[in-house]
Amino acid sequence: MGNAVLSADLGRIYKEVDNFISARATRQPPVIGISANRKEGLSCISEPYCQSVMLAGGAPVLIPVTTDIKALDAVVRLLDGLIFSGGGDIDPVFLAEEPIPGLDGVDAFRDSYDFALLRLAFLYQLPVMGICRGHQALNIAFGGTLYQDIHSQFLPEALKHSQDEPRDCATHTVMLTNRPSKLSRIMKNRDVLYVNSLHHQAVKNVAPGFVATAIAPDGVNEAMEHPEYRIFSVQWHPEQMAVKGNEEMLDLFRFHVLQANRFAEAKKLHGKILTIDSHTDTPDVFPDTFDLGKQEGSKVNLPLMEAGRLDAVFMVAYIPQGKRDDASLRAATRYAEERLSRIIEQERLNPLRAGIARTADDLKRLKREGRKALFMGIENGYAIGKDIENLKRFKDMGVSYITLCHNGDNDVCDSAKGHAEWGGLSPFGRDVVAEMNRLGIMIDVSHAAGSTFCDVLQHSRFPVIASHSSARALTDHPRNLTDSQIRTLAAHNGVIQICMYREFLNEEAEKASLSDAIRHICHVVDLVGIDYVGIGSDFDGDGEVTGCRAANELIQITVRLMDAGFNDEQIAKIWGGNLMRVMDAVQRVDKS
Repeated sequence: MGNAVLSADLGRIYKEVDNFISARATRQPPVIGISANRKEGLSCISEPYCQSVMLAGGAPVLIPVTTDIKALDAVVRLLDGLIFSGGGDIDPVFLAEEPIPGLDGVDAFRDSYDFALLRLAFLYQLPVMGICRGHQALNIAFGGTLYQDIHSQFLPEALKHSQDEPRDCATHTVMLTNRPSKLSRIMKNRDVLYVNSLHHQAVKNVAPGFVATAIAPDGVNEAMEHPEYRIFSVQWHPEQMAVKGNEEMLDLFRFHVLQANRFAEAKKLHGKILTIDSHTDTPDVFPDTFDLGKQEGSKVNLPLMEAGRLDAVFMVAYIPQGKRDDASLRAATRYAEERLSRIIEQERLNPLRAGIARTADDLKRLKREGRKALFMGIENGYAIGKDIENLKRFKDMGVSYITLCHNGDNDVCDSAKGHAEWGGLSPFGRDVVAEMNRLGIMIDVSHAAGSTFCDVLQHSRFPVIASHSSARALTDHPRNLTDSQIRTLAAHNGVIQICMYREFLNEEAEKASLSDAIRHICHVVDLVGIDYVGIGSDFDGDGEVTGCRAANELIQITVRLMDAGFNDEQIAKIWGGNLMRVMDAVQRVDKS
């Protein structure tokens, strides 16, 4: 179990280490951080935690109890998974409650450490396993509640949850609930488990979004998990039983280590490929000035991109459809220019972290330099007005694509939510398509009416994109593309970028999740192949789903694609390769 004395001979110890290094396999075990307990000034943990991780194939690292966020952040960034360990009572002040007589001693410093550590782990999207106190702390962190003392607040005749027997002995049973679940799969669909207990606090109301997966015979919650995030927790102490040969308890650690290994693979892949979010409305979140270097007020910024290992975003100047008189059109153009200038300003504000990108080569260069790439787009051809010279002006500013319309017809074309004013492209719109082709600006058909879509594919000499749409065959929404449209788009070497907008992914929008987004990606791949699909979140434009709410969480798409059986090359195409192929085709042509 990795706890034997090697030798009293230094030479033999050194030789054993050197022999291991020489024969070391390429794949290393995932690094599992374990939150520490705090006793008499010591950051410590019971050895079975570490032993269980090693038995399961992981490499344990004890995280010292500290509230130094800089130090914790440096540690968490190196981890592939986190185990939230047991310990003493949680201070009810974190629940805005007064202490009751049944409360034992609390340690607010340990509590602060735990909640800071968990916040960082969630920021970096680490798989998390909670044990006993860790189970309770997870529940509080995500908005659940706690019994300070089961026997005085829940049920006086509750089971004896604080056992006297050795901790590796089972003292009561738990029943699995809400199948199917991660826990039921780990336990091979068993109905009842034999577990130990060492607690008198317990989960009261399970945190929003989480699901209770086991209860004790007295009704006390014993386990929970999140259906989309890689987070699960148990009230008992499986580590004590696992090291004594209990395979069921060891399977909990094996599951967590497998999850951590997959996350490590995703991080490694993000280091090699180009990852691009093709549509964000972030400039619209800020009425005047903004700084992407700060994590505040938006779902897309440099801290979140760095946490999610996202290389590039297309930030759009969004212009809502308005009146079409000359003054209004001029105002729309000026507003687009002002928003674009705010994006350009980000390179000056954050020169070591970000740069403006216009081409795939720019993106590759910025990645080599360790900086994030900011591409620019315009959402709504309303910004063009009736002056085709505006296209050259936008191109010179760095615009890579223009969404021809938004929610309403304009002077370029009909919208999916318009009144079929032109029957597709207007005469001016056909000139716009030709000029965008000449200038090397990608044409975006998201928001376009079906008639506009057909006209664009007929008149454009180069592939086009749908920067933030999904599949209508799965969710019948006018903004989504039909299978016929997706086939046509693919036949012209274009790409559809699956969107994280709830209404586009699930008929019951409030239930929309990352799982739905993966279904839409898989649908396109099954329909036309791997070369015609990508990702355009629409973050900061109301795009977000459970399991993928901001730029830091986009790495979960990679994890889920791996789970679905996609290989590295296929994932690289989905994450940016397909979009960059279209950009290259549009930009690298003879436009004379």
